[in-house]
Amino acid sequence: MTPTSFSANAFTFLLMLAPLAFTNAVSASEQQEHQQENEITQCSRISNYAIHLSGINVGSMNRTETWQGKTAVVTSTSEASILGIGTHYQQRAELSWSNARNEWLTDTFHQKVTGFRSRDMEVTFANHGLESRVDIDGDIDTYTSKQIPLRDVDTLAIQIREYLLQGRQQFALIRQASDAIEPYQFYVEDVQTAVIEPWGELTLIPVVQTGAEDVTYYFAPAMDYQLIKAKYHGIILQGLIELDSYSSSCEPSAVR
Repeated sequence: MTPTSFSANAFTFLLMLAPLAFTNAVSASEQQEHQQENEITQCSRISNYAIHLSGINVGSMNRTETWQGKTAVVTSTSEASILGIGTHYQQRAELSWSNARNEWLTDTFHQKVTGFRSRDMEVTFANHGLESRVDIDGDIDTYTSKQIPLRDVDTLAIQIREYLLQGRQQFALIRQASDAIEPYQFYVEDVQTAVIEPWGELTLIPVVQTGAEDVTYYFAPAMDYQLIKAKYHGIILQGLIELDSYSSSCEPSAVR
């Protein structure tokens, strides 16, 4: 595989990071509980990341989580230029807490990419995330999973955080990609310390992902277990996103 091919893989990964179907399965009491939670908890988290490829700054990404009780809308936008190839990525994902599965599940997401690998992708999920309908530029495909729900990349990150809060040391998740479903295994490693400006020295929990892409995510307990950085481990080129700024109106205990 050529260096350009490796660059394309890292490029796609970096842009992906930038980035209610189950009403019939919820009882009336659970719906009332969600409504009460929505009335109590409304807040947002805003994260801005720098995108690097093999040590070179190639772009930026913004990620905003808008929470209302046990539901959220996550919007991600990023712009990058690598080897003269420019692209713009944007995604809006809706997710909610499933009482039946005790997990965060993607309800729907809409992704638009212009430039490199351009596409307009809309995905809806059913059967507690085990089924998906993917519409890419009018071409429709369906996917199924036997046990593990399918998720978009933003809900995937939120579910990783949830497992860290639960103390899990390893787990499996599946991402709904544009033309396939990608299963990943995750392993929590020993904590590390690193100096991350402007916050100074932070304790970080590394979570290693293996599967279609090998990635290490770093979450900071002192910052409410938010994603601080993520490394894409390519054979030739290394991708990195790192937090530049972060603001939150959410209380640490208000939103899981």
